[in-house]
Amino acid sequence: MQLKATVLDATDARRLAHFYAELLDWPVGTDEGDWVTLRDPAGGAALSFQTEQLYRRPAWPAAEGAQQMMMHLDIAVEDLPAAVDRAVRLGATVADFQPQPNVRVCLDPDGHPFCLFT
Repeated sequence: MQLKATVLDATDARRLAHFYAELLDWPVGTDEGDWVTLRDPAGGAALSFQTEQLYRRPAWPAAEGAQQMMMHLDIAVEDLPAAVDRAVRLGATVADFQPQPNVRVCLDPDGHPFCLFT
């Protein structure tokens, strides 16, 4: 077995894929509108996006009765403040709750939490 991709549901697969393509500097490999795949230039597993009409934004941090986060992406960076600024310029928001000093939890345009860390 070999893990080939992680898939995120989105309100608009193309829009969310382009956010991550810019954030990670990864090329688009497949773009079928409602299914978009980014290729890891280093050869690792891909990151894919699919449009899901019933998608609901997860709560961060978790909240009783709210849509729960099912997974998140951890993204290593060298300069945390610069990476956060870049993510925000591209359309992310910084979460109000931050669990650790060397990690910044951000929310992508569809509300998926992702962690930038040094």
